[in-house]
Amino acid sequence: MTDLARQQLHQGIIDEFRSNDGKVAQFTDRDLLLLTTVGARTGEPRTWPLAYVRRGEDVVIFAANGGRPNRPGWYFNLIANPTATIEVGTESWPVSATVATGDVRTRVWHGIVDSSPAVAESITQFQSQVQWEIPLITLTRSVDTV
Repeated sequence: MTDLARQQLHQGIIDEFRSNDGKVAQFTDRDLLLLTTVGARTGEPRTWPLAYVRRGEDVVIFAANGGRPNRPGWYFNLIANPTATIEVGTESWPVSATVATGDVRTRVWHGIVDSSPAVAESITQFQSQVQWEIPLITLTRSVDTV
């Protein structure tokens, strides 16, 4: 798939998500959110549709990039600026991103396996296609300081 075709596919998913209260026909077997980051190079907002798993009050996403050889652009955006916004269903809120490492990553992974076997299976499949460990990112709701 070309980059343009992928962008068009993502935009179609984003449009359907926003038109249907967060529901997308082709993603009935997993939860989907929209992640909006600030572009690391451009400073422009970038929105991505992603599968996610709840972990208590937090949301966990994974930077598998569909098993392609490089990490996804949104991952680098979060590394450069760990603040973002997510849309879940009809709600939207600011979040802070933390990449899970070591024992924390192990606990997060086991939580994904227990709560969402379909997502765990996808991550495992993608992991077999790449040479790097797929990052698991915890998104924590930011507290407004107004």
